[in-house]
Amino acid sequence: MIKSLIFDFDGTIIDTETPWYYAFKDIYQEYGVDLPLELWSKCIGTSFDHFNPFQHLEQCLNQPMNREEIEIRSKEHYKKYINNVKLRDGVVHVLSEARLKGLSIAIASSSTRSWIVPYLEKHEILHYFDYIVTKDDVSQIKPNPELYVKAIELLNVKPTETIAIEDSLNGLIAAKAAGIYCVVTPNEVTKALPFEGHDLILSSLQEIGFDELITCYRK
Repeated sequence: MIKSLIFDFDGTIIDTETPWYYAFKDIYQEYGVDLPLELWSKCIGTSFDHFNPFQHLEQCLNQPMNREEIEIRSKEHYKKYINNVKLRDGVVHVLSEARLKGLSIAIASSSTRSWIVPYLEKHEILHYFDYIVTKDDVSQIKPNPELYVKAIELLNVKPTETIAIEDSLNGLIAAKAAGIYCVVTPNEVTKALPFEGHDLILSSLQEIGFDELITCYRK
């Protein structure tokens, strides 16, 4: 029996990932360099340790860059793209139905709490979450399963009593390593990733009904 849901945040609840990709792509184009999505996708759901866009640009240009300046400019581009981004389809419905049926809900994210909470407050969904587990709370982020293990402990449930909702390959790997059934809802920049080992893949949470979502793990 499913007792809880654990959501990823970036790209799953709100698609903050696509705006970041286009923001850095704009920066790269200013220097006449392309930023392929397959390279950028390596850092989705995790850290720049897997792909560092600053370092890669320096390598392409064969010269050091002012990383602080590039970071400031990338944030300016990001604001331009994120302005009209809304909650992903089906998210509010799943959250409200989960609450009505007595399920506990958590977030397990490789981002920081200070990044996540303002978005949850802005979109008025913070109250749905019993726990928010972030990189502030663990020593290793996704694809390491520590975020999910911590969330399970806080929720006081077993992995088999939980469904993870993810959008990235790194997130999927983390959830499965923690022994959790994982539903993948790719966004614009993750839909081309080679998802393997997922339990269910949907275009969005709006694709199926809530009751089907929480019983699909039995199939």
